[in-house]
Amino acid sequence: MPKVISVHSFRGGTGKSNTTANIAALLAEQGMRVGVVDTDILSPGIHVLFGLVEEKMVHSLNDYLWGSCNVEDAALDITANLGDAIKGKIYLIPSSMKTGDIARILREGYDVGLLNDGYERLIKQLNLDFLLIDTHPGLNEETLLSIAISDVLIIVMRPDAQDFQGTAVTVEVARQLSVPLMLLVVNKTPQIFDSQMVKKRVENSLRCEVAAILPHSDEMMALASEGVFVMKYPDHPMVRMLKKVLDYFQK
Repeated sequence: MPKVISVHSFRGGTGKSNTTANIAALLAEQGMRVGVVDTDILSPGIHVLFGLVEEKMVHSLNDYLWGSCNVEDAALDITANLGDAIKGKIYLIPSSMKTGDIARILREGYDVGLLNDGYERLIKQLNLDFLLIDTHPGLNEETLLSIAISDVLIIVMRPDAQDFQGTAVTVEVARQLSVPLMLLVVNKTPQIFDSQMVKKRVENSLRCEVAAILPHSDEMMALASEGVFVMKYPDHPMVRMLKKVLDYFQK
């Protein structure tokens, strides 16, 4: 059965989109057919990680939400952008980077219910094994819908006091929405921190399983969003940690 995975963070700057892109690439590397939807409509960016330039976006998620195209018309096969190691497929449904389109969303909004219809249609039309939703930070109507329909919710946070408070709210909301599987990924952890102590503190505080403690990485920072980390550094220790996250929902 296809699975819907939402990747969320309460605050921006946690590495949510990087985590989404890395998980998508690892799944496709195993031969899976993966869809990635950028629902961070007000500040889209995951297309940059996949090497997609704006000129190649014939349609976007915005066009679907405004009734200008079918959702699968906005899906771009970006598999070749990641190299020969990918055995499966990755389809990206980007949000528009055009200033006018973002302003229109702010001015007019959109029917959030169309997202759920779009997710179901994407899974069917593209024959997906996994659909990953890169959400907008914080909690709004779109985020709540994405969380509610997810088989897996991955919450990315930093070991930071503000992240602890915001993530606690998200975890409680996800519990009320009865998400089948909820996992925490603690990202950008300073090297001087004891990872096991961080894991224990987070799990005790939030009463939710930590799937990975990812250290701050100079290589990730130096990559500067010009590619997907797991493809650029396949032997990096952090890649092994990310692969362990997949074990939780591929059992």
